[in-house]
Amino acid sequence: MHVASRLQRLLRPVAVAAALGLAAVGSAASLPAASAAAEPAQAPAADPWRPLAHYTPQTNWMNDPNGLVYVDGEYHMFYQYNPEGTQWGNMSWGHAVSTDLVHWEELDVAIPYTDDYGVFSGSAVYDEHNTSGLGTADNPPLVAVWTRADNHNGNQSQSLAYSTDSGRTWTTYNNGDPVLDIGSTEFRDPKVFWDEAAGRWTMVVALSADHQVAFYSSDNLIDWTRRSTFGPMGDTSAVWECPDLFPMALDGDPNNVKWVLSLSVAGMGRYFTGEWDGTAFTADELPAYTGEGTVLEDWESGTYDGWTTSGTAFGDAPASGDAAGHVGSYYADSWGSGDADTGTLTSSPFIIERDYLNLLIGGGNHPYDATATGDDGGGRLLTGFDAGHWEGWTVTGNAFGDAPLTGTAPGQQELINMRGTGVLNSFYDATTGQGTDASTGTATSPEFTIDADYLNLLIGGGNHPEADAGGATVVQLLVDGQMVRTATGRNLEELNWQSWDVRDLRGSTARVHVIDANTSGWGHILLDEVRLSDRAATTIPNNTSVNVVVDGEVVASATGPQSGTLDWAGLDLRQWKGRQATIVIEDYNQTSEWGHLLVDTIVASDIAGFSQNQAMPYLDHGRDYYAAVTWNGAPDGERYTVAWMANWDYAGAVPPGPWRTAMTTPRRLELHSLDGAPRLTAEPVAGIESLYTGDAVVLDGTAIPEGTTALDDTVAGTSLDISLTLDPASATTSGVVVHAADGQGTAVGYDAKAGEVYLDRTASGVTSFSTVFPSVERAAVSPDADGRVRLRVLVDASSVEVFAAEGAVTITDVVYPEPGAAGVSLFADGGEATATQLRIRHLSDYRDDSPGPTPSPSPSAAPGATPTAAPTGAATSPGASATPGVPSAGTSTGPSAAPSGQVAAPGGGGGPLARTGVATPLLVLMALATVAAGVALQALRSRN
Repeated sequence: MHVASRLQRLLRPVAVAAALGLAAVGSAASLPAASAAAEPAQAPAADPWRPLAHYTPQTNWMNDPNGLVYVDGEYHMFYQYNPEGTQWGNMSWGHAVSTDLVHWEELDVAIPYTDDYGVFSGSAVYDEHNTSGLGTADNPPLVAVWTRADNHNGNQSQSLAYSTDSGRTWTTYNNGDPVLDIGSTEFRDPKVFWDEAAGRWTMVVALSADHQVAFYSSDNLIDWTRRSTFGPMGDTSAVWECPDLFPMALDGDPNNVKWVLSLSVAGMGRYFTGEWDGTAFTADELPAYTGEGTVLEDWESGTYDGWTTSGTAFGDAPASGDAAGHVGSYYADSWGSGDADTGTLTSSPFIIERDYLNLLIGGGNHPYDATATGDDGGGRLLTGFDAGHWEGWTVTGNAFGDAPLTGTAPGQQELINMRGTGVLNSFYDATTGQGTDASTGTATSPEFTIDADYLNLLIGGGNHPEADAGGATVVQLLVDGQMVRTATGRNLEELNWQSWDVRDLRGSTARVHVIDANTSGWGHILLDEVRLSDRAATTIPNNTSVNVVVDGEVVASATGPQSGTLDWAGLDLRQWKGRQATIVIEDYNQTSEWGHLLVDTIVASDIAGFSQNQAMPYLDHGRDYYAAVTWNGAPDGERYTVAWMANWDYAGAVPPGPWRTAMTTPRRLELHSLDGAPRLTAEPVAGIESLYTGDAVVLDGTAIPEGTTALDDTVAGTSLDISLTLDPASATTSGVVVHAADGQGTAVGYDAKAGEVYLDRTASGVTSFSTVFPSVERAAVSPDADGRVRLRVLVDASSVEVFAAEGAVTITDVVYPEPGAAGVSLFADGGEATATQLRIRHLSDYRDDSPGPTPSPSPSAAPGATPTAAPTGAATSPGASATPGVPSAGTSTGPSAAPSGQVAAPGGGGGPLARTGVATPLLVLMALATVAAGVALQALRSRN
């Protein structure tokens, strides 16, 4: 054998030992070798998005968690459940139990719906002293308090059910008749707990449409007395739901207890902190912007002097109504004669002299879109339905008559953006000639050859995609009889352009196939023009926005809160200081969905304006964290919470499967003083570690050059727990991409310029089921004193959860990656960065493992982590502007970020060995490796 070969074989074990030692102490390399890992668990191929580490029912629809209670070593989790299908309906209480909040056992339906009512959200308590009389002193009951939603009139009231066999079977109290009824259709989601100080039961229940919470008390869970109400305050842009009230020791001090009142509003979890005296809740004061700066315009002259109007929306003079939140006597209002009016209001030019432009704004939430030019793409018109007959189309069912309609059907709202004289409109019953959603049918075009790059559709109507169990309202492209593209409406009578990229189908023979199989609300489809073109059509503008324009370009923009109440918004103009600008207030929205804008008191300021909505703290900054509530009776005074991991904007349209939607990872809450205010922090429960499988992949000290760096296949997986300490260095954005594959991935990154952590799912895989699903979520985070950003990212088959700033900031989004998208990449844009610590653990399926012990407190970072700096600044709203470096077609991945990892010991002493706590053993190992290598070399020299 050649000497060199023998040397390699002799030294291989020694080299491996030395390499492991170097890797463990953080020896830097451009791409450190990964540790061996077990074959990662994967979701079944037939059910690719079923999570491994998040609870889902085996089948059917699920939403809000309900009845969270701990009794006799079991955590009970009830939830809104449809036992008969994968769409919302037939609301009942599903049920699962766990001993560690990770391994769940699904049980039978606990409280089923009836023909008379649905069983909506609520809570459960252990009536230890049998105050209700529904059990016995020796066998106290579990009592569930839930909202009875009457089917015949929509009335919402509170009813009871009880169990005396550990929640396995339930009996409705008094046949489900209410124990509390105020005659309201907006009175729901009771959270009940035993108030030790008051010596009685307290109920916290939402007066949803009033943006209020009511507090009731009872000695027996049956007879309730109203004590007080709280609100409106904070975010009043949508109904309040799922309230919870619980005490938290501030900074761990049991002598300094604050109370937290949490809510779900506008698709997100929010909360107040304050005081509870057993009768009323008093919230801590929220930060407020009060108009500091120089007023540029307030229209108090009663005229538009210095402004130019176009269209009919703004009228001849400012409005003088009583809009909530306006200041003085006058304000700009684009209501005109109704939401259908459009127009603009443009200021005289001015010089930007201050950092921010702040303004009071209300009305519709329809942001400015620079790409929305209304270009139809030109090309060849396949059909416009203007000939007065079907022009070779084949129609079936009763939704289409003998010819296309010439506009609206009887009883239908006016159609917006209709072209020509005809339109395919399935809000019609051909038998009666009346407008209705109850009709169904299909319409199929003649064959045509795809001889251009894009097929552009002017489409509107109901948002019911293929996956809608209630029936689809879609336009399909068929090639060889197979559906290859699909589109649906947006629940609007507004027609707007959608485009299919058909470059891969050029030369194919195709048909357009329209389906209306839905008989519920918005159960119809609209189609006007169909065009073949070599360029994609662009959306027709429908914004309601205030735009700052510099050199003809919109450089900053604000839109309304979908509310008639005006509140402050701030536009950052720092990079445009010294430049000439104009303010253009635009209303191009003709829909009845808040298709107007209100504006008052425009201020130039060095302080960013912000609304009370923005000032109210977030439980989570993601799009998919709703209806969060906490467990009653958790051991050791711990406070655990879970939320529904979905969003009403698209929950019913997500890709189909035997189940629909999941719960978040249960989280342990603490309350800390951050930036001078009490703020909740959250971390995954410790039991998640019982799902770890295989060895940890340790890639500490990984350099991240500019661009995207794919990690080794041993890292790949669809269910991961990633801890990342990121040194942004010179990079403008840097982080990690998960579920990565060619042209797709979900990016978690840090934007150094904005000082924000973000989650970008715009290229996350399947996104076309909803126009509002592709999004970027952001939250302000300050690096630690050492300039590093510590993140923890929990990845599952259809979700990504980000924990930053020691859990003071979390972002939760669902994603639907294409099959096989399991890669992990690092990225840096605008410079280089370093993953000073990177640890990755694969997660197994909770259904396969034995339950672990009751969860106990553990840090959200790896063991030994120390608190990071508190986040500063207000978080931007979901759906902020796209982030540089996101994955795009033709590149393997794009921007991303990672989770929390180990941190230097307090005081900053020692090197990497001091951080790991294994310095002595590793140094000994390296010394032995060096000696062994020397002996082997000497032996070889002697023999040869």
